Amino acid sequence: MASSTGKVSSVFRPGLFKGKVAIVTGGSTGIGLAITHELLYLGCKVMIASRNAQRLASASDAIKKQIPSDSSAEISNIPCNIRKEDQVQKMISETLSKFGKIDFLVNNGGGQFPGPASSFSLKGWNAVIETNLTGTFLCCREVYNQWMCKHGGVIINIIADMWTGFPGMSHTGAARSAVDNLTKSLSLEWAASGVRVNAVAPGSSIYSETAAANYGDKNIFNHAIPYIPAKRLGTTAEISAAVCFLLSPAAAFISGESLKVDGAASLYGNAWQIPDHKNLPAYDWETDDSENPQTKAKL
Repeated sequence: MASSTGKVSSVFRPGLFKGKVAIVTGGSTGIGLAITHELLYLGCKVMIASRNAQRLASASDAIKKQIPSDSSAEISNIPCNIRKEDQVQKMISETLSKFGKIDFLVNNGGGQFPGPASSFSLKGWNAVIETNLTGTFLCCREVYNQWMCKHGGVIINIIADMWTGFPGMSHTGAARSAVDNLTKSLSLEWAASGVRVNAVAPGSSIYSETAAANYGDKNIFNHAIPYIPAKRLGTTAEISAAVCFLLSPAAAFISGESLKVDGAASLYGNAWQIPDHKNLPAYDWETDDSENPQTKAKL
C-alpha cells in the first residue's frame, strides 16, 4: 500500500500472497487502488476491473512500472460493468484464462450519490441497488460457479457504515445492508466448498481524493470528524490492511463476519441532524376515538 512517502509497503510479510490470484473490482481508484497496491506488494497476481476502460488501463500501466522485476506480482485489467451479467461472466472467465485460477475476489466496485430519499427517482434508486447489491451478487455467483465451488477461495465484500441507518444516502444503506446479509448467507452455503466470505465496512470518514471528487466537495469528509471517537479521518491503507488480513491465513477461522473500520464511529452517534419538532405526538388512549363507545359499536 502507499505510505506517506509515496512508496508501496505493507504491515504483512513480503511474499505472503505469492502464487495467489485476486480480482479487485473498482481496483483502479480510491480504496480499490489501495487494495490492489497492497496485494501486489505481497506477491499476488491481480486483475482489476471497472467500467471506465481508459482510467483502468492508465492505472494498470502506472502500477506495472512500480512492480520490481524480481517480484511474483503481476497486474492485468478488464473493463467490466458489474451490473451486466455477461460482462461479469467474461471478467471471471478471462481471469481464469490468463492466470489459471482465482484465489481471492474483492467486491469493491460500487457507487452512490447523496440526497434525501424523497428526491430519488426510480432510475437513480435502481442504479445504486443494481451496482452495490446485484453487482456484488453477480460477481460472487460467477466466481463460485466458475471456480471456487471446486477449488475454494476467499471473498471480501466492501460495504459501509450503515448500522444505524444511512440518512442522506438511504439507497446505498439499503444495498450495503443487504450485502452484509448476503455475506452471512453465502458463508454458510459455500462453507463445504472451502469458501470463506467476509465483509469490510469502511466508515463514512475514509478519505480518498476520488470519493471527494465524486461528491464535488473536497472537504465533505471533514464534517464527520466530530462524530468519530478517533477524532480523525481514516485512510484507504487502513481498509486495504483489513482486507488483506481477512484474505490471509491469519483469518482462516473467520467467515460470515463484517469488520468495521471506522474509528468506533458506528458506536458513537449519527451526524444526521434532526431539528426540534412536535410532529410525532405520544399516543393517548383518552383521546383515541377508537375508545368511543359509538366507534366500538361500529367496529
